[in-house]
Amino acid sequence: MFAFLRKLFGHKNNKNSTSVSSSQNDTFELKNPSEEISMKKFLIAGLGNIGPKYHNTRHNIGFKMLDFLAEKEELTWETAKLGDITTYKFKGRTFILLKPSTYMNLSGKAVKYWLDKEIIPLENLLVVTDDLNLPFGSFRVKTKGSDGGHNGLKDLQNVLQTTNYNRFRFGISDEFSQGRQVDYVLGDWSEAEEKALPERLEKGSKIIVSFGLAGITNTMNLYNGK
Repeated sequence: MFAFLRKLFGHKNNKNSTSVSSSQNDTFELKNPSEEISMKKFLIAGLGNIGPKYHNTRHNIGFKMLDFLAEKEELTWETAKLGDITTYKFKGRTFILLKPSTYMNLSGKAVKYWLDKEIIPLENLLVVTDDLNLPFGSFRVKTKGSDGGHNGLKDLQNVLQTTNYNRFRFGISDEFSQGRQVDYVLGDWSEAEEKALPERLEKGSKIIVSFGLAGITNTMNLYNGK
């Protein structure tokens, strides 16, 4: 399974492969370098709600994922139009990280604005969001699909006028009683979840980098269900 990406996070290059490095020393190699994404700029939009009351909620995993990556790489957030922005440059790729300030249910406006402003093609967009239908901490990367009842994704679909955009779903499970869904998704992580989050966020940050370096298909094959 890992042959096609043996050095995705390695340190050495050779004439028959494309490789990149990270501090985690995972080693993968692209089987076909031509499969690399030709465009080098990517928009990574983490969905969430602004304000301290939402900071540590399950629904804000999109923000939390980008905050984790930004802290790890010592990036600085800037308050800009329709959201907080920071830029991560790695191995010839530019990752524009966006935390919309429009609140979850109006995320589409911010994402569309930054796609247009940075002249980023839709296929280079990755939306990071929570998913009730996945077990806690599991991942699912997809190239298209329904909103699944997620209001942030529903607004994105309406604004972008398509369901064909890449999304990275982070499982938050559905362990709530009938009628308590809103309280659950807007509630804080449990003690057990808090303990497990750092490892899951570390793995999630690799998914974001893999998206830009190896492409969406290779990333799905490598990480879905992990």
